[in-house]
Amino acid sequence: MPRRAKVERRVPTPDARYNSELVARFINKVMQRGKKGLAEKIVYDALQSIQERTGRDALEVFEQAIQNATPLLEVKPRRVGGATYQVPVQIEGQRRTSLAFRWLLMSAKARPGKSMSEKLANELLDAFNGTGATIKRREDTHRMAEANRAFSHFRV
Repeated sequence: MPRRAKVERRVPTPDARYNSELVARFINKVMQRGKKGLAEKIVYDALQSIQERTGRDALEVFEQAIQNATPLLEVKPRRVGGATYQVPVQIEGQRRTSLAFRWLLMSAKARPGKSMSEKLANELLDAFNGTGATIKRREDTHRMAEANRAFSHFRV
């Protein structure tokens, strides 16, 4: 990472099936060891399963699930005079969706189930409905930020 220059963010090309940059970023997040074809198959199977179960547009359900899982606030440790305070800060830009992606995948992997696409579909449906481990994680993060609101004047 350069010290002075700002790093240019590369925008991934939209995915082939839904022509969405959000889905393309999610596929890249699912991908492990460079196996993009497998990651695409997992995500597309999950979205297909969602469409069959709900009867709604899969992309619409996916975007709403991501929006429901996206945190607004987080706490960052700040050392002031020998004590470390958890200071609530607003999350900006790409980090919000990145955290939502990470939490969704973590929760999906932890689920009991058969295939990753089924686990991912169930987690996305739970996030769409406002339940599940991902939403609980977001609520816990917001609760922690709210509890430490008294230290917000130490903001970085």
